[in-house]
Amino acid sequence: MEGNVVIGIDATNLRRGGGVTHLVELLAAAEPAQHGIDRIVIWGGSKTLAAIADRPWLEKVQPVEMDRSVLQRTWWQWRRLSIEAESAGCDVLFVPGGSFAGDFHPVVTMSQNLLPFDLRELKRYGWSLVTLKLLLLRFTQSRSFKKSDGVVFLTEGALDKVVRVTGKLHGKSCVVHHGMNPRFTRHPKIQRPITEYDNTSPYRILYVSIIDQYKHQWYVVEAVSLLRQQGFPVTLDLVGPAYPPALKKLDSVIAHLDPERRWVRYHGAVPYQDMAELYAAADMGIWASTCETFGIILLESMAAGLPIACSHHSPMPEVLGGAGIYFDPEQPCDIARALHEILVSSQLRTELAYASYERAQQFSWQRCADETFSFLSSSVER
Repeated sequence: MEGNVVIGIDATNLRRGGGVTHLVELLAAAEPAQHGIDRIVIWGGSKTLAAIADRPWLEKVQPVEMDRSVLQRTWWQWRRLSIEAESAGCDVLFVPGGSFAGDFHPVVTMSQNLLPFDLRELKRYGWSLVTLKLLLLRFTQSRSFKKSDGVVFLTEGALDKVVRVTGKLHGKSCVVHHGMNPRFTRHPKIQRPITEYDNTSPYRILYVSIIDQYKHQWYVVEAVSLLRQQGFPVTLDLVGPAYPPALKKLDSVIAHLDPERRWVRYHGAVPYQDMAELYAAADMGIWASTCETFGIILLESMAAGLPIACSHHSPMPEVLGGAGIYFDPEQPCDIARALHEILVSSQLRTELAYASYERAQQFSWQRCADETFSFLSSSVER
């Protein structure tokens, strides 16, 4: 690819969470010159831009509207972003947030949220503002993906699910997996027989994720309760922020099965920089989601050297491969079956821990950055 390419990045609707993490890690690992890129211009709010490390080829632009209301941010993206991208000499505009209403071309969007494209999951929210928001995203992102010159997907499973809704995309598409931050990498610990654990020193199962309707933490609690009834000295640590109606459902199940909170502990949201310690203290990771675009937390659990029990829903097998034991996340008995299979065999736990640890090493932010900017460069019209 010849040089002098300028890439624009629209971060106007990236405020927190995985979208910001992706952008921070992507730009930290980027080597744009390898793809003929001289300069990258990014538009965003003050907090988002502050989280991104300064690089000699990176220009940060903070329009005053970015720290105002969502309506003002949306208006700016619709009316001003295309003009600003033209003025900055951008050869292609990258929109990792997925929704773009301007007229700049070529534009490459990115799919990072599958909930709007899964009606089965949408129904879990009933008639609510969340449902309305997701339906609006279904419309705006479908329209954006259809108009885009290119779309980046995180997994093959995510691509398939989106295209079932949008129909055939007019532009190019590619699959680029997320990377894994090395801070979570931890060599698998020695797996002891379950008979060496007791209620004083229990076997600790860790589930890191937002408490939400499609994460099914209450079914995991029921499954762990079944194991405890069989005499297994296991505990469950739940970590993550919460969607209030889902937390209410979880609290109800815990109140029934473990009213004194002896073996279920909900830690709430934990700062990203403190997560490595939680993984280090755990003995097993569990992931019970029915809707994911990628599953970055699953990847973190793998990198932490934990044996993994995992939902069989796509795209989890695409990330975990054969390095885990799968279950139906809406069937507590099947979750308990998978956990039991892992618990009773220290040899199986050792094999799973090493397999997931080694598989996690395949997912790097360097690879993600190389594949992303290669695709962006290939989208430039010359």
